[in-house]
Amino acid sequence: MNGRAVSAATEGTIGFAKPLAVTEPGPIPGLLVVDLPVHGDNRGWFKENWQREKMLAAGLPDFGPVQNNVSFNASAGTTRGIHAEPWDKFVSVATGRIFGAWVDLREGPGFGAVFTAELDPSKAVFVPRGVGNAFQTLEDQTAYSYLVNDHWSADAQAEYTFLNLADETAAIQWPIPLENAELSAKDRAHPRLADVVPMPPRKTLVLGANGQLGRALRAAYDGDASVVFATRAELDLADAAAVAGFDWRGYGTVINAAAHTAVDAAETEPGRRDAWAANVTGVAALARACLEHRLALVHVSSDYVFDGTLTPAGSESGPDAGAGRAEAAPVSPLGVYGQTKAAADAIVSVLPRHYILRTSWVVGEGANFVATMASLAERGISPSVVNDQTGRLTFTRDLADGIRHLLANGAPYGTYNLTNAGEPMSWAQIAAEVYAATGHDPAAVTGVSTGEYFAGKQAAPRPANSVLDLAKIRSTGFEPEDQLVRLREYLHG
Repeated sequence: MNGRAVSAATEGTIGFAKPLAVTEPGPIPGLLVVDLPVHGDNRGWFKENWQREKMLAAGLPDFGPVQNNVSFNASAGTTRGIHAEPWDKFVSVATGRIFGAWVDLREGPGFGAVFTAELDPSKAVFVPRGVGNAFQTLEDQTAYSYLVNDHWSADAQAEYTFLNLADETAAIQWPIPLENAELSAKDRAHPRLADVVPMPPRKTLVLGANGQLGRALRAAYDGDASVVFATRAELDLADAAAVAGFDWRGYGTVINAAAHTAVDAAETEPGRRDAWAANVTGVAALARACLEHRLALVHVSSDYVFDGTLTPAGSESGPDAGAGRAEAAPVSPLGVYGQTKAAADAIVSVLPRHYILRTSWVVGEGANFVATMASLAERGISPSVVNDQTGRLTFTRDLADGIRHLLANGAPYGTYNLTNAGEPMSWAQIAAEVYAATGHDPAAVTGVSTGEYFAGKQAAPRPANSVLDLAKIRSTGFEPEDQLVRLREYLHG
C-alpha cells in the first residue's frame, strides 16, 4: 500500500482539520471533551496533543501536567479500568481507536454518573481528580496516552478508587462484551458501585490554628472534616525545611493565618529577624510548596503595607462613604512589619491561584485593643488613646466568613480588602464606643496624637489612615457587617 493510500484510509477514521474546541458534555462536572486539530498529508498525520496556551484559551484548566504515560494494547478488545486516581489527567489516543467510559466516583450528588465516548487521535478528554477512567480498544495496535499532574508512587496508588467494569448500576454498554474482552484479574475483582468508597475532595489546611483568626476559622468550619488545622508546633512557617518536608498530598487549599504580628518588637534587632523569618522566608517556602503541588493559597495581609497618606485611590458610597485605599494602590510600608507583609504579598501574588486578604485593626478571641479598652473601663481607668489614626475594625468572625465565601464561590483569584464596614473612626473614637457600650462614661477617654502617645517609647511607625476600599469584596456578593454592630456583639457576647 503506497503512502497516499495509507493517508486516505486514515482520513476515513480521523477528523482532519477540525478546529480546537473544548466542551463539557455532562453529566460529570469538570469532565471536558477536546476536539484536536489533526493535519494529514501523504506521509501520515500530525497533531499538537498538548498545547498549553491554545488549550487554556479554549477552556481547559491549567492543570500542570508533570508525567506522561502511554498504554500500548496489541489487540482489539483490550479493556482497562475503571480507575479513579488522586490527580487530574488528559487522556488521548496516539494511534487506533478506543471506546472510553468515565464514572464519577467523587463524594457528592454526582456520584455514579457515567459518560462514554469514542476517541481517535482527533479527540481527547480531560478527566478531573476522582473520576474513574476506563477504555476498550476498538482496533489492534492502539496506543493510549495519559498526561497527569502528579507523579505516580506506591503511596499514591493507595489513594485510588476503583469500580468494576461490569457494574450493573453504571451499566456501561461495552462494544465488545466483557466476556469476550481481554481484562486483568485485578480489574475483574474491583467492587460494585454500592461498595465503592467515594473519593473525598481535596482538603484545606489552616496554618496558625491557635491565633485569633485561626480560632475564628475553627468556628466557621466547625464540623467540616475536609478542613485540617495546624498549630505552629505542628508546622512552623519559620522552619523552611519543615514546610518543604510536609506531606501536601490530598490538600487543595492552604489558608495562612500564621504571622509575626509584634509590630513594635519587629523594630528591634531580634524582632526584625523573627518578623522576616515568619512573614517572608516562611511565606516564600509555603508559596514554593503551593506552586509545586498546585495548591491555592489564601494569605492574610495588612493595612501596614501602605504609608497611610490619604489618597482617594478608591471611594465608596452609602452609609460608610469615604476615601479608601484600593487593592491596586502601590505599597509603601513605613516600618519593618509593613515591609515584611508587603514582601510576602509580592511573593504570593505570583502564584496562579491565590487570594491576598488585606485587613486592618483585627479583633478576635485573645488579646486585642477592644478587650484592653473593656478591661480598662471595668477597672475605672481613664486612658489616653490615639486620635489621629483612622480606620475600621476587622472582627475575625467576618474575616473568616469572607475567606470561606471567596473559596466556596470560586471568586476570581487576586487581592481583596476585607475589613468591617461603617464610618471610619479613630482609635480614640472606638475606645469611647467601648466605654459607652459597657455602661461607662465615654468622656473618660482622652484623645492624644500619635507623637504624644509614643513619646519616649520605642514604637513602629503606624499608617495615619488605614481605611480600605471594600468595593471589590462586595462585588463577589460578600457584605461585611458594620463595625459598631460587631463591636456591641463582641462586648455582650
